[in-house]
Amino acid sequence: MADEKDKQQKQEKQPKQQPKGEKQQKKQKAPKEGQAAAEPKAEAAPAEPVEPAPRARLWDFYDQQVRGKLQQQFAFKNPHQIPRLKKIVLNVGMGDASKNPKGLDAAVAELAAITGQRPVVTRAKKAIANFNLREGQPIGCAVTLRGGRMYEFLDRFISIAVPRMRDFRGLPSKSFDGRGNYTLGIKEQMIFPEIDYDKVERIHGMDITFVTSAGRDDTALALLRELGMPFRVEAAGAAA
Repeated sequence: MADEKDKQQKQEKQPKQQPKGEKQQKKQKAPKEGQAAAEPKAEAAPAEPVEPAPRARLWDFYDQQVRGKLQQQFAFKNPHQIPRLKKIVLNVGMGDASKNPKGLDAAVAELAAITGQRPVVTRAKKAIANFNLREGQPIGCAVTLRGGRMYEFLDRFISIAVPRMRDFRGLPSKSFDGRGNYTLGIKEQMIFPEIDYDKVERIHGMDITFVTSAGRDDTALALLRELGMPFRVEAAGAAA
């Protein structure tokens, strides 16, 4: 009997445990008078979809007019035989890139401004002792353009850059490689309007290669001529 009385006294001394739900309700303080309850944050409005850039003007001109003229001129039966421009490659050679790394960085920045695409640094594939050239040494930079950027660059090159050449009398039409690809050498990068005269450290040239799907020089010449390339009249007539 004494043991049962002791147990009852201990239970009376211990505080009664409250359920968890009541404890959580007490912890939440009621808002003070004059203060409204905190409202949930408004959800961020979804960003508006970005409109796609308009298609290159020269690309539409090729699809609407150039393809039909070439098919009629060469009597292509299959539309896949009609030549098209596949890519444009711009290459800048810097033989003293190892001695003048800042010059290579400037050429990379200028080529990126001209094309709107970051160039790739080209490196030597073989070591040549006579030229103090080691394998893997940086020797220039290059950019390959396709699609819309290719047609946009060609449009700017024909309408803006070419007329700014010194003593320009037309582009040579004998610079094809026999497979429908045309390579043009430029002596100064200053003909491009993206280049700032005050920031140019060194004048250098570049090679521009127009790669087509023609496979023949005559069809490739007709393609580039229809796109607006200003070839020399006499040389073009002799080649034709």
